[in-house]
Amino acid sequence: MKLSLVLIIYRSNSSEAKESSEFCKNALKDRNINSNTIESDFNKKELLNYFSDLHSLPEVVIVLGGDGTVLKSANALVDYDIPLLSFNIGGNLGFLTQEKDFLFDYSFIEILEKEEFVIDFRNRLHCDVYSQEEHTERKIINSFDALNDFYFKSVEEDITPTNQIQIEIDNEKVNEYKGDGLIVSSSTGSTAYSMAAGGPIVHPSINAFIINPICPMSLASRPIIIPDTSKVIIRAIQKNKREIKLWKDGSKCMTIKESDYCEINKITSPCKMIKFNKSISYYNTLIKKLAWKGDLSLKNHLSN
Repeated sequence: MKLSLVLIIYRSNSSEAKESSEFCKNALKDRNINSNTIESDFNKKELLNYFSDLHSLPEVVIVLGGDGTVLKSANALVDYDIPLLSFNIGGNLGFLTQEKDFLFDYSFIEILEKEEFVIDFRNRLHCDVYSQEEHTERKIINSFDALNDFYFKSVEEDITPTNQIQIEIDNEKVNEYKGDGLIVSSSTGSTAYSMAAGGPIVHPSINAFIINPICPMSLASRPIIIPDTSKVIIRAIQKNKREIKLWKDGSKCMTIKESDYCEINKITSPCKMIKFNKSISYYNTLIKKLAWKGDLSLKNHLSN
C-alpha cells in the first residue's frame, strides 16, 4: 500500500490519545507521508468540509481511542470507501482495535507499506424510520447507520422502563417482547450491549443479526440469531400509549411515535477494518478481554 495521505482521528478529552496522535503524525512525517488530525467530537459538517477540500481521499484512517471512537468514526465514514486502522489508546475493552505496540514501535507504517495485513469486512446495520398515519402513504422520516447495534428502550420520562415491542422478520410477525427493551445487533456488535444483556458471542465473519430482548418479563423471550439478509420490522405496541426511543451504537437517535415503525436491514457496503497479520487472533482477544482461562496446560507449563 502506497501511503501519501492519512487521516488521524483521536479520542476527545484524552490527553493520552492527543499525545499519541502527535506521535503518529511525526512518525508519518519522518517517512514523508502527509497527515491531518481530527478530534472525535467532530460533527458531520466538519468531516464533509474536510473531504471536500481534498484532491484525493486518504488511503487510511487511523483511529486512536477505544471502541466508542471507532464506532463514531466508522459511522461518520460510511459514505467513504476508506479502511480503518484502530489502536486502543485510552479506551476500555477494545474489541475493534489493534494493540498499541504496533504504533509506538513505528512498525505500523512498514506493515501497511508491505501489505502485511488483511481487510476485515464488517457488515453494518441500516435503519429507516417510517411514519404512516392512518389512511396515508408511508414515508421515511429519518435514516441511521450503525456498526454494532440498534436498540429500543422507553423514553426517560416514563415512570417504569417496561415497554412492549412487536417484531416482524421478512414480513412475518414473530414475537412481542415485554420488558426493558430490545437489541438488534450485528455480529460485530455481539460483544457489545447484546453480550451485556446475555446475548451470544457471534464471530464477526458470520453474516447474522442477533435479536436480543433486554430483561424480558417472560422466560420464553430468548435471543435469536437470524441471517443478515433478513428485513426486520420493529413496532411499539401501543396498549399503554408509551413511546420508545431508538438508539444506535450507544447514541440517542429519536423517539418512535405511535404511528412510526423501524425497518432494519444490512448495508451493502461493509466497514473495512485493517487487521495486522501479526496481531493476536479473535479468540485470543476474547481470552484477554473477558478474562477467560485459555490454554491451561500452556499456563501450567509457563508457571513451572
